[in-house]
Amino acid sequence: MLFTEDFLHYVWKFRLFDNTDLKTVDGEAIHIFSAGIHNTHSGPDFSNARIRIGDTTWAGNVEIHVPSSDWRKHNHTNDEAYKNVILHVVYRDDEPVITADGNKLPTLELENRISPDLYNRFHSLVYGNQTIIPCEGNIGHIDDMTIRSWLTRVLVERLEKRAETVIKALDQNRGDWEETFYQFLAANFGFKTNALPFEMLAKSLPQNILAKHKNNPLQIEALIFGQAGFLEGDIVDEYPKKLKTEYDFLRKKYSLTPIENHLWKFLRMRPQNFPTIRLAQFAALIIKSNHLFSKILDIREVKGLRDLFTEIQVNPYWEEHYRFDMPSKPSSKNLGQSSVDVLLLNTLAVFLFSYGKHLQLEYYISRSMKLLESLPKEENNIINDFDVLGVKVKNAFESQALLELRNNYCNFKKCLQCGIGNKILKLA
Repeated sequence: MLFTEDFLHYVWKFRLFDNTDLKTVDGEAIHIFSAGIHNTHSGPDFSNARIRIGDTTWAGNVEIHVPSSDWRKHNHTNDEAYKNVILHVVYRDDEPVITADGNKLPTLELENRISPDLYNRFHSLVYGNQTIIPCEGNIGHIDDMTIRSWLTRVLVERLEKRAETVIKALDQNRGDWEETFYQFLAANFGFKTNALPFEMLAKSLPQNILAKHKNNPLQIEALIFGQAGFLEGDIVDEYPKKLKTEYDFLRKKYSLTPIENHLWKFLRMRPQNFPTIRLAQFAALIIKSNHLFSKILDIREVKGLRDLFTEIQVNPYWEEHYRFDMPSKPSSKNLGQSSVDVLLLNTLAVFLFSYGKHLQLEYYISRSMKLLESLPKEENNIINDFDVLGVKVKNAFESQALLELRNNYCNFKKCLQCGIGNKILKLA
């Protein structure tokens, strides 16, 4: 049998071994009051365990190895972090462990105490020939409550990781939530392909400059298109000429340096998604509503949040253009429903969660979750794979959780750390 320490951690944590007449390899009786707290960082594997060995009750750490000789191989004897180990749990005891003070470390051997059925389920789950996810043959037998509760846990993990990125940027912006939100919103207006130049644009054009021109739409458009590098060189049409005139003045006034125009990507994109159109939409949003984050905190209904984006109107010039000086057939260039949903998911939901987490305000965390529940599920290969396996997704709350589950659990076969994997292993 191919045992791993992770598997033994799982067996110890949930006491999935024969507990009858437990004794150390030297014959001392063992009674486990508490297996301890699983430590996933450096140091002993379990902390704060409480165990009676012989007539003495100990409180301390538990270390787990497959063979006991790994204690010596890992040089734990001379490591201060392992001085308070009260029990060595091993699959096989192949050599005694002598501590730094010359005493023999109490050892519990599990070789004949682990059910072959449990091991076989573990091996099939983690090392089987799956094509989509490790538990693809079993997940259909898991009750909906187990799956949904685990997806909630995984979604929180995903949002917490995103919140860390937000708080790091918040620190760089000296605690300014408005500026931080503005930068992230701009990056997400790039919809992956142009996220980087959009982020660079926002960082080169602070929101407080735009706020000074909130009553002059042409100047806001000029600042955004100028900083994006689209007002350089010869221009023919009257509208971009006006933008250029305004920008040349404002550029000197604020000592601005535009980003390189070549950073923007047009190739293999639908014209509706051209960066020029996204910039026009972004400008329209800034014109309509300055200090967006404060407004978002105040708007309680999802419809109100969606209206912030769906009710913006781009400059009429873009109704017959996708790029400057290049006429096209008339068409609406306002943000579509799917684009709005992406912005709500990747920016607003993340910031509501981050704000609530950072300030310990459960209300905003709850609003973030409700927003995700109101948004349609994402359509991609990962969600389609889960659909094939019988996991039906109803909304963005669940699709975001499944993306996290697939990318950070299934792909690394972390079944022992997964609530669904645990349930499968415990099945009779």
